[in-house]
Amino acid sequence: MKDEALKYIKVSIGSILFSLGIYFFITPSGLNSGGVVGIAQILNIVLRPLNPNPDSFDLTGIMNMLLNVPLYILALKSISKSFCLRTLISIIIQMITLSLLPLRTEAIMPDMLSNCVFGALMSGVGVGLCLQSSSCAGGIDILGVYFSKTKPNFSVGKLSIILNFFVFAIFAYIVNLQNALYSIIFVAIMYFVGDKVHYQNINMSAMIFTQNENLKKEIMRITGRGVTCWKGQGVYTGQEKDILVVALNKYEIRRLEKAIKTVDPHAFMILSEGQKISGGFEKRL
Repeated sequence: MKDEALKYIKVSIGSILFSLGIYFFITPSGLNSGGVVGIAQILNIVLRPLNPNPDSFDLTGIMNMLLNVPLYILALKSISKSFCLRTLISIIIQMITLSLLPLRTEAIMPDMLSNCVFGALMSGVGVGLCLQSSSCAGGIDILGVYFSKTKPNFSVGKLSIILNFFVFAIFAYIVNLQNALYSIIFVAIMYFVGDKVHYQNINMSAMIFTQNENLKKEIMRITGRGVTCWKGQGVYTGQEKDILVVALNKYEIRRLEKAIKTVDPHAFMILSEGQKISGGFEKRL
């Protein structure tokens, strides 16, 4: 229950940071944030003649929510209900921030590059927190999670590049090339920061040396991961030991350490990071 509550707190804080980064730095600078939000920003420009109050009301948040509806329906079919609920919270927070708050016409920083950097730092931390909460900020992230579940070999990175290429090409055409280039800088930094905050997709392997027969069952119970057991012998002590090997992601290390501390605090563990794992390894949210 505590972990679930923490996830809802993280997705809420992350969504606020993500959308405020756009609200305070990107929108007032006349830049584009890329992805589905970027498409919504382009639609806001195109539909400006139809907006009764274009100088005080931004359609971006509402358009972003509408664009996310088919993606959300797709997620409901194959991703957990808790993931979908947290993602919905994120999309609603974005809608409130980007459309219902008073429209800002002046950016916080005096120059465009500074707004790119500070906006990307804030939004990147927000995206990372949303992903940490076993949810996402909507848009192309939903597709990323969906395809990681249904088509593990599908390249979400390539899809993101293709989508953003068209977004920024259209944005450059209807606004100008300079703003499009600064927008690309914003997106690049934002994704870099988001990856640093969100480290769940980092694979780990753990090798545990123990004399407790119950430890392997406890590891499987707490982590839900399979465990391979070898029989070994300490050269110095001559004592027989179980050598347990388990593959997991970086988020699950804390649970693994909890299992070891509970059953055998004297167990010896070696961790390896960034391992390439293929076969029946389940990618988890």
